[in-house]
Amino acid sequence: MYKVKKTLEVSASHALEFAGGVREPVHGHNWKIVIYCRSEELDADGMVVNFLDIERDIRDYLDHGDLNELLPVSPTTENLARWVCDHVAHCYKVEVTECEGNEASYEK
Repeated sequence: MYKVKKTLEVSASHALEFAGGVREPVHGHNWKIVIYCRSEELDADGMVVNFLDIERDIRDYLDHGDLNELLPVSPTTENLARWVCDHVAHCYKVEVTECEGNEASYEK
């Protein structure tokens, strides 16, 4: 089994809406995203996944954006981890740090 890990940082804003209709103000974070991929076979280029594809599909898409507009779900740290995992080939786990002390992960 081949495994790779890609770490990237994304600057993006969000505002959560809580039960009862309370919405927090729009604010931003420098999100740290750690992406874990695995495959029993390498592709034709000898890779599990091309790191440049991850940068284009995840970092370039999210960076300096509003997660409320870019994600089809509430932009919580947990949902961001799941969304990233669903959008990267061979991904089985994602860890997201919103800010120091606030982390979430998703694992298939």
